[in-house]
Amino acid sequence: MATTAAAVAATSVVVLDRGNNTTCTINLHGATVVSWRVNNQEQLFVSKLASFDGKKAIRGGIPFVFPQFGPWSFGPQHGFARITRWHLDRAPERLHNGDVEAIFSLLDNEFTRSIWNYQFRITYRLILREKELHFHIGVYNPSKDLSFTFNMLLHTYLKVPDVRRCQITGLQGCHFIDKTREGALYQEGREVVTVNEWTDRIYQHTPQEHVITNVVSGRKMRLHKYNFPDTVIWNPWIDRSREMSDFGDDEFPNMLCVEAGNVSSPVILLPGTCFEASQILQIIIEGNVSRKTKRNR
Repeated sequence: MATTAAAVAATSVVVLDRGNNTTCTINLHGATVVSWRVNNQEQLFVSKLASFDGKKAIRGGIPFVFPQFGPWSFGPQHGFARITRWHLDRAPERLHNGDVEAIFSLLDNEFTRSIWNYQFRITYRLILREKELHFHIGVYNPSKDLSFTFNMLLHTYLKVPDVRRCQITGLQGCHFIDKTREGALYQEGREVVTVNEWTDRIYQHTPQEHVITNVVSGRKMRLHKYNFPDTVIWNPWIDRSREMSDFGDDEFPNMLCVEAGNVSSPVILLPGTCFEASQILQIIIEGNVSRKTKRNR
């Protein structure tokens, strides 16, 4: 892993390579994870019509949503982090155990302050393991006197053979905002959630772990999260797919968004303080022991 940060400064893509055809590719536009391959099998969905022009958000992978979720009166939907070029603080580096890590950052600049006039620093650390991808996020407020509030979310697009066969655990009993029904609030009664129509839900106070079945090769994916109390489930289905210029009309069966975030209630960050959150995506191999699940308080 001899690549230096300076060597990739002129490029837009950073690759973590663990060997054995296991890689993670990050586009510096939005620090968007655009590929995660395990034994050469792609785990993430990216639309064939996704734009890579360095202006529009990339449709697929794992866009970084900050400081706003959804429409924003001050600026672009889902904020500016996913459409801003990030800095590579530490080029991919092999750790003693064979894992590979890289660190990215985003600081306030003239563009961000023209929309949202606050100082901030985000540190985004990615670690590629044999069957896992780890995300560690820190948001720092360097101001001496100003607090700010923000939403944050990892907009994870999972690649799936058929979304109608997927099941998502860990949502039973949780209340959710249904954006397909004018934001009405409901409570989930199902032990496993399935997607068979246009779905856009913000599940609140969700547990730290979800398991998604029937992802690539019929396997299960575990999503483990810390300090992300909400889970968004999204699929545009047929009609909404046709409304998006950067999404193929026939692609909706092959993607499922399961998104960990802070969206139903904003985070308040006091001067001089830091907020931390993390996510782990893990391909479940038969015999894996499940992590202990705790409910967020």
